[in-house]
Amino acid sequence: MTDTGTLNFLWSQTMVGGFVAAGVTHAVISPGSRSTPLALAMLRQPGLLCEVAVDERSAAFFALGIAKASRRPVLLLATSGTAPANWLPAIIEASQAGVPLIAISADRPPELQGCGANQTVDQRVLFGVHVRASHLLGTPEDDFDPAYLQHFAARVHEQACWPHPGPVHINQPFREPLLPATATPAPCSPATIVVSRPKLSPHEGNIRALAQAISGRPGIIVCGELAMEIGLAEALTALAARLDCPILAEPLSNLRFGPHDRSHLCVRYNRWLADPHAANTLQPEWILRFGTFPVTRNLQNYQPLNPAIHALVEPWPRWSDPAHRLTHVLRAEPLAVCQALLAAAPAAAPASWLAGFMEIEATVAAPRTNTGHISVLLDELPANTPLFVGNSLAIRQLDSASGSGEKPLVFYGNRGASGIDGNISTALGVAAVHGRVVALLGDLTCQHDLGGLALAQGRDAVIVAVNNQGGGIFDFLPQAALPEFEQGWRTPQRISFEHAALTFDIGYAQAKCSDSFSRALRQAIHAGGPHLIELVEV
Repeated sequence: MTDTGTLNFLWSQTMVGGFVAAGVTHAVISPGSRSTPLALAMLRQPGLLCEVAVDERSAAFFALGIAKASRRPVLLLATSGTAPANWLPAIIEASQAGVPLIAISADRPPELQGCGANQTVDQRVLFGVHVRASHLLGTPEDDFDPAYLQHFAARVHEQACWPHPGPVHINQPFREPLLPATATPAPCSPATIVVSRPKLSPHEGNIRALAQAISGRPGIIVCGELAMEIGLAEALTALAARLDCPILAEPLSNLRFGPHDRSHLCVRYNRWLADPHAANTLQPEWILRFGTFPVTRNLQNYQPLNPAIHALVEPWPRWSDPAHRLTHVLRAEPLAVCQALLAAAPAAAPASWLAGFMEIEATVAAPRTNTGHISVLLDELPANTPLFVGNSLAIRQLDSASGSGEKPLVFYGNRGASGIDGNISTALGVAAVHGRVVALLGDLTCQHDLGGLALAQGRDAVIVAVNNQGGGIFDFLPQAALPEFEQGWRTPQRISFEHAALTFDIGYAQAKCSDSFSRALRQAIHAGGPHLIELVEV
């Protein structure tokens, strides 16, 4: 018989090798005792890049950022007890945003469950409906079949990727001892199990009917957050040109910046849709939506005005219709839908339709109050820089004030559940893939995830904390009229971002105007490495 410690390691080594064979390239490990066999197997596995993050909540969001940027499942490992419970916010975000994660929690063996053993909780259904699948493994068995674990890993990888990318939970108990007693063989690479996934093509008859229904009629294309693929920006803008209609494109659509045709883009809509007259004048007879539901209230409210056709292109099995106005759902890849509609050759809208949008776009300037930093930020970013934008006020200011340009930029955000937790860690996960990142976050968002700065070491990462003395988003909501507003909602905090930067050995600068912000940002980007810039709104 194999000693327990060696059995634990060989079992873990086989499983981890199966994940790498399936295509996993990254693992994020939080230190712990019960997870030792898996952690050791990951650290010794060729072809697996391991990152160690002490804080499990930060680790989970960091893994989320890596998976978001790489579009591949990332292994996430923690020990037993409350450790994996800290993953829940990131698991929810991954589930709702369609980001693949493989979360492995180590556990106590069955004989230590339910009897008051230390660091032992019921981990069986820890994440409930927020995972695509949950696997409760037994303790490693002597003389196990390696093919079982390798095929199990391939199956879990598939569950995290298709048909709806998201998190999968594995609960793995181990008996002590946790370390092998003898030398163990070097890991081998199992044969890859080839998995062929379909590309969802639209139904020809449905495309012909939709093309006929929108042909020659005034309509709009609305693009929320999109998983961009090669050719999609060109196909979407070519479709808009064919229909001679506007594209109301949010920043996370990644359509606003780049060398593709941007002549049909509307990027000032959040300003002019606030005017009821403008919104009532430009009434579409059809709406074609790509990506997630819009961020801003004005665009949300503009859509459900009962057009004859309100079509959503959504390849994943999720329903995005909080206004309950959809008339068509096309379960197909966005690129394939654009190409099929172009081939169907619908007629363009009346000549005056697009002109009306472009005219109002030209007359509405970007807001200058409290948003001047947006233009400074976008001007200073080098081409192809990934920009992670926080929730609440930051994403809305970017939506209103970013404009459009030829310089290619890549935008990221956590818009699945739209929380303000874990944003620094997610941004640094993006940097782990792209090699750099700039993050635009609010002061409360930064405070929520200050521990994430521990992951900034050795990375080209600039975190911009807009310090507007608390929850600035609430200034625009009805709560602002309450006498308890500042105490219960605005919640200004007493925090020194300079001391936070010193704690984690990160470069720090403070800016109070556009010129000083521009200088600080330019210097941080040129210097490389991690930096925290506090932009104080006065």
